[in-house]
This record gives sequence, C-alpha cells and structure tokens, in this order.
Amino acid sequence: MSHALIIVDMLHDFVHSQGALCVPGAQEIVPSIQRELTRARREGDPVIFVCDAHDPDDREFERFPPHAVAGSAGADVIGHLAPLAGEMVVTKQRYSPFFNTELHRILQELDITKATVVGVCTHICVMETVAGLANRDLQVRVLREAVADFDPELAQAALRRMENLFGAEVC
Repeated sequence: MSHALIIVDMLHDFVHSQGALCVPGAQEIVPSIQRELTRARREGDPVIFVCDAHDPDDREFERFPPHAVAGSAGADVIGHLAPLAGEMVVTKQRYSPFFNTELHRILQELDITKATVVGVCTHICVMETVAGLANRDLQVRVLREAVADFDPELAQAALRRMENLFGAEVC
C-alpha cells in the first residue's frame, strides 16, 4: 500500500494574518503539519501540495474576496512548509483538487492507495479533497490538529461527514 501526504492550500493568503483570506487557526496548525511533513519525508511517502491559483477575474471572487491569484505571493506555499525539489504542486482553480488538474493521474502513477489530508479550509477544500479521494476508493486519514476553518461549527460537521459518509479516519 502506497501512502501520500496531501497538503491543502497552506498558502500565504490563507495562513498569514495579513493574507487576503486569512483562515483563523491556520497559523496554529502549522506545527502539526510540519510534524506530518517530516514523517512523510522520512518514510519516503510522496508529498503533494494542492494549491489555489486563481485567474484575476475568477468567478469564485463573487463569493470570496480575491485570493491566491496565480503568480502572486499570496498563492505561494508558506515558507515553513515549502515544497522540496521533487515534491509535487498541483494548482487548482476550484474547491476540488481533482477538477481540471492532474491529481488523479499522479495518484495512479504513484500507485497511491492511502492518503493523509491536512490544511485549510476544513469544510471546503479539505472536504472536497477527501471526497475526491474516497470516490476513487483510497483510504483517507484527516488529522484534526492539522486542519483549520473559518467556521468551527461547519468544520465539525465536515469532519463528521468525512468520517461517516466518506469513511475517512478522523484522528
């Protein structure tokens, strides 16, 4: 069984207090993500960063302030978690990292059967990632201390949904 770590949207615009769409608690989950990243690298697990990279006129900006515009500093992974050479970065323009991206192909080529998912935002992009993985019959683990959200109630509901509907191990 091949295992991957998927880090969702740990970008300047979501993590830093001056970011365009700062997620409360995002800075606090960085140490937990660093521990999981260190473990994955030590064990030789593939690390995949899935990252918003929006066009300047993206329709998502009708619902959220402009954020993570492709090529901007706000769309970069924060320095504490920066990808190393050989680690994959999958850019996405929607909540799901599977929509119009190469993520499915990458997982197949690496023969990934299990994934740990961490990052932001729990009830949006993290849950869409988990759904996409579960719909492709992968075993999924979500680390509570390594996800953050704008809305604590929606985050808890999302974690329950990931566990109950998608069969994710939420620990």
